[in-house]
Amino acid sequence: MALMPKRVKFRKEFRRVRDRKATKGNYVAFGDFGLQSMESVWLPGRTIEAGRVAVQHFLKREGKLFIRVFPDKPISKKPLETRMGTGKADVEYWAARIKPGTILFEIAGVSEMVARQAMTRVAMKMPVRCRMVKRRVAV
Repeated sequence: MALMPKRVKFRKEFRRVRDRKATKGNYVAFGDFGLQSMESVWLPGRTIEAGRVAVQHFLKREGKLFIRVFPDKPISKKPLETRMGTGKADVEYWAARIKPGTILFEIAGVSEMVARQAMTRVAMKMPVRCRMVKRRVAV
């Protein structure tokens, strides 16, 4: 089942696009290694779930996976060959707003080599360029 909010205040949103770098959620907070987005995109819930399944299948219950994004933006789309007017279309899918620098997934409890292989599998599923980052050690 795809990720989506349990309830929302408004059913439909504007298709607002803000193309700036991420200031929140742009560092590894929970795990040891993270997958960082290099571009901005609306990431569908199906894609997030595909990444989760790919990592869980590869790790085989070792290590811990943290998903740092959640699809909370409703994306509506009118059917093809529909005349203009008649209001806004129904919600097609739910998406997460991803800015450049946002951490998508984090992994803890595995070696760097295993984490790199797992993150590569997730990056293949993502519609944007991604890179693997390590946790920064605070002084």
